[in-house]
Order: sequence, then C-alpha cells, then structure tokens
Amino acid sequence: MVKMKKLKLRPSARDKRRYFLVRAKNSDIENAILDYVGVLGFAKSCYLKVDVSREKKWASNRHDPAGPNLGKGYMIGSCLVGSLEEVRAGLAFVGIRIEKVSGTLKGLREKGGKLAHGLHG
Repeated sequence: MVKMKKLKLRPSARDKRRYFLVRAKNSDIENAILDYVGVLGFAKSCYLKVDVSREKKWASNRHDPAGPNLGKGYMIGSCLVGSLEEVRAGLAFVGIRIEKVSGTLKGLREKGGKLAHGLHG
C-alpha cells in the first residue's frame, strides 16, 4: 500500500471561521438559521457542528468547561466570518443565545473557562 501525502492549504486559501459556544441542540440551530436566511444563506454561512470529543488536545483535560464535557445542552458550532451576524441574528430570532465567540477553538476554550460555574450546572 502506497502512503499518500496529505496536501495542506495555504493560510490565504483557508476559510476564516468563527467558533461559538451555544446552549441548544444542533437541529435547533440548523432550523433557526434555515428559517432566518434560507437554504442559500445556510449554504453561504458554511455552518458546522464541531465535534470536540475527537480533538486530542481537549480529550486530556476532563475538567475543561469547553472540552468534551461541555455540560448539559452546550455545543460548539462554527461558521464563516462574513456570515456570523446572520447566524447570530437567526439564533436570536428563536431565542437561542450565543455564550462566547472566538476565532480559534483554543481561544473559545480559554474564554469558556470563565463560564466554568455555569457550564457544569
């Protein structure tokens, strides 16, 4: 079997994403964005649910509030920078509040540390 080298994108070609911590189910978030901006807006936002249980850096720290044990009902999502305001407005329209926003998962974890008491309750 021949090993293939994984190609990497240049930083200028990568998507500029924002990660957000929210207390809701993934299906509720997707429906809120779809209802507010429609199918085309949803596609342009490139919304993704972030699976932090697969992140090796986060799996080692079990007491991290933004790690694998996010707390009841919390999850991390991401979207493109240009669509963050539409996503935020769509979520606010149905009453879902974004707790924290960051440009990196590591930054979100550090910001989430300030919410430690609220996340595990």
